[in-house]
Amino acid sequence: MSDSHGGHDHAPPPGHDGPLTYYQLKEIAVRELLIEKSVFTADDVRREVEKMDQRTPAKGAAVVARAWTDPAYKERLLENGTAACEEMGLDMGQTYYLVAVENTESVHNAIVCTLCSCYPRTLIGLPPDWYKSRAYRTRIVREPRAVLAEFGLELPESTVIRVHDSTADMRYMVLPRRPDGTGDMSEEELAALVTRDCMIGVAVPTAETVAS
Repeated sequence: MSDSHGGHDHAPPPGHDGPLTYYQLKEIAVRELLIEKSVFTADDVRREVEKMDQRTPAKGAAVVARAWTDPAYKERLLENGTAACEEMGLDMGQTYYLVAVENTESVHNAIVCTLCSCYPRTLIGLPPDWYKSRAYRTRIVREPRAVLAEFGLELPESTVIRVHDSTADMRYMVLPRRPDGTGDMSEEELAALVTRDCMIGVAVPTAETVAS
């Protein structure tokens, strides 16, 4: 495939090393064509990229901390994740419905997208590379206990593991169990214990956890 379009070379992404892949070339070509046809501008693209870069797990962590400290809010979150997040001023958009699944003493939840990498980016930020990998997408469904153990999460044999497969119009977020010994912590302090991996379900928060 040619690396040029309209008589000029495609500019590689900033900081990119090595040759562009087929899909990178395709994305650049389509983007440049749409800009050329005034469907949107380069500034529009830049602003959207900046919005994506600003998404972090902190928003999801704040939702978890609120659920830990407010039983009524927790009930609303489990009933309608999208509406509960919007209560906290989060713009969830209209692209998907959020389902929050709660970890308990007997049940542990994990999320995956077996087809691609559907993921609640508004709440948890950009998905890690391993979440998008074929190995995780196939193995977490077939052998979840073994995969979680590789993340350092050893669960009792009596614990039921439920794996939830995200789709284009439905995304999941794990509501982890509140760690023991955190009864005197503020909502802000609790949020600092909640990491991205806890909300995916491959880790659990502890009183010593530092949010990433």
